[in-house]
Amino acid sequence: VIIQGGGPGESFLAFDKVSGKIKWKSGDYLMTHATPVATTINDQRQVLFFTQKGIVSVNSANGKRLWMHNFPYKVSTAASAVVEKDIVYFAAGYGVGSTAIKVSKNNSTKELWFLEGNKPVTNHWSTPLVKDGYLYGMFGFKEYGNGPLKCVELKTGKVMWEKSGYGPAGVCLADDTLICLGDMGQLTLVKASPKNYEEISRLDKVINGKCWSSPIFADGKVLIRSTAEAACLDLQ
Repeated sequence: VIIQGGGPGESFLAFDKVSGKIKWKSGDYLMTHATPVATTINDQRQVLFFTQKGIVSVNSANGKRLWMHNFPYKVSTAASAVVEKDIVYFAAGYGVGSTAIKVSKNNSTKELWFLEGNKPVTNHWSTPLVKDGYLYGMFGFKEYGNGPLKCVELKTGKVMWEKSGYGPAGVCLADDTLICLGDMGQLTLVKASPKNYEEISRLDKVINGKCWSSPIFADGKVLIRSTAEAACLDLQ
């Protein structure tokens, strides 16, 4: 079990899942609200931590740092890194912006693009997903109710399309279909294609309360929750 910690020499912590004993600890970084991401890049298993200095990658077996890419920090960073092959995307709100980097086999990093500010591409706390070289998710900063669902080309940061009216909730993927939850309780199924926004079906106001989390999909069912309620819907 690998988590982000705090304090000198123990920013990153790994525990034995059976005994609870510490397997390794490392790092002298201040952390953010973003969840660590376990991934494989260039055949190397690693864990990405979004620190207040930037993205730090560590070897999942021993906690040793593999690479780091600096990134600005202001107020709070909540969206996690997104990885496809050797490209890593990450973003922060509060005027920071977003970037995509390429990680080489020798663990050096190269910035592919960087867009500063809250537009056109950034994430407040909703982490987008990636499919076939394109990001899909809720982009924007404090655009409650009107925040857009967007498709963004991972390599360039180019916005392929956008559809307003979602706010800072989230998306998940079922095969080639995006399951999108709006912050006012609306649920839509959207085709995961960079060509255009194609809505397959819609349910308005499924639950009450603010929906600021991503839906969960498994076995043909989707779980959604808000500050007031939760619901499970059969999509089969």
